[in-house]
Amino acid sequence: MTTIIDGNAVADSIEDGVATCASTLADAGVTPSLATVLMSDDGASETYVSMKQQTCETLGIDGRHVEIPPDAPAERLFDCIDELNADPEVHGILVQMPVPDHIDKAAVLERIDPMKDVDGFHPENVGRLVAGNPRFKPCTPHGVQKLLAAYDVETEGAEAVVVGRSDIVGKPMANLLIQYGDGGNATTTVCHSRTRDLAAKTRAADIVVAAAGVPKMIDAEMIDQGTTVIDVGINRVDADTEKGYELVGDVDFENVKSKADIITPVPGGVGPLTIAMLMYNTVKATSLQSDVPIDLP
Repeated sequence: MTTIIDGNAVADSIEDGVATCASTLADAGVTPSLATVLMSDDGASETYVSMKQQTCETLGIDGRHVEIPPDAPAERLFDCIDELNADPEVHGILVQMPVPDHIDKAAVLERIDPMKDVDGFHPENVGRLVAGNPRFKPCTPHGVQKLLAAYDVETEGAEAVVVGRSDIVGKPMANLLIQYGDGGNATTTVCHSRTRDLAAKTRAADIVVAAAGVPKMIDAEMIDQGTTVIDVGINRVDADTEKGYELVGDVDFENVKSKADIITPVPGGVGPLTIAMLMYNTVKATSLQSDVPIDLP
């Protein structure tokens, strides 16, 4: 019987713990604060930021939001980041990606104070992750770790295949899986668009993490019986629905679920964990900056 992971339930449990941390900080006179910055008129980006702000309000985190016109000069964005870096009442900063083409994404990530980089993408935080001493784990890969732990998926000694090598998911996911300690110690292979015989790699895996951004690319022929399948993809495809589209993952869920031991749906699998772990990183950042200890979930 295939187990379908309930990402919402796992996220709710983590957010309950985050709310407790926020309360502990507030009792010590410190209100956790997350600043989001949006420099886009993309509807999806606006929705993501709104969801993050709503979650802040629910958990007792002060959510601040700054909108910058997408045609504004880069200096306006950098000045905004500098102001947030200097504000002692702001503990976490997130610049919603993507930014306009005239903005250097790498420069944006490097501009954020690494102590406030709750996305975990500043080069200093990336280096700490690779070195095995993370300050902030990137939210989506960390969320995948939490899902695996919640469903008692053993990573130690497991053959894990990560499909996709993005800086946001693929690379940090692989780094987390190979680290010493809980949620790590896996023998990890990273596959990508130049990988030869991808299906052979995924069939040999105990754990497959699909994060390539290609709708339904992982089909039943690519999965062996009893595999744990984690689908990070979320793709909008045309469909005969009221909205004219549907959301699907990188895994052909209906066909793969009969072979998988454990599998995440899309939506409702990994997605809820991304925001939960952002909130986790925000209270952690607040604790580090204020020297107020908290018991992270």
